[in-house]
Amino acid sequence: MRLQTEGAVNLLKSVLHNLGVVFVGFAFALLGRSIDSLLGISEFHSIFVAIAGWLAVTLGFLIRVWATYLFYQSRMRVISLLPQKRLITSGPYRFSRNPLYLGGNLFVFLGAVLVLGSPTGIVLTAINLVPVDLMIRREEKQLKRQFGNQWVQYHHEVRRWL
Repeated sequence: MRLQTEGAVNLLKSVLHNLGVVFVGFAFALLGRSIDSLLGISEFHSIFVAIAGWLAVTLGFLIRVWATYLFYQSRMRVISLLPQKRLITSGPYRFSRNPLYLGGNLFVFLGAVLVLGSPTGIVLTAINLVPVDLMIRREEKQLKRQFGNQWVQYHHEVRRWL
């Protein structure tokens, strides 16, 4: 019974944590809309684009919930300045070494931008991926130092993004 309760608590924490990411994604999209307005760039509207946007937001949210759940299950913090104590290679980490960034900085952000129809938001999403990729590369060096051969093997088996 305790494991079920702990699992439910971890799931709730994961959902709440990632609702914040969706909120940030839509704030990011609103920034794009504001810049569009300042520059006189028209928004785009299409039911198909909006549906694709909502699907991307939902997919990104679900990927992040799954990934953060594994962190909480391992009693690790999702956001930490200290090196992690365990290398997670299961769940969404079997397909991407960075499902948190993939789900949030790509799918949620881009999805929100599509829902709100911001051309500038698409550009901002692409620009945002540059510093994120640099941060990932820095984290990968830390992971190699921390986990050695375990990291090297994982690095060769699983792609950085998808």
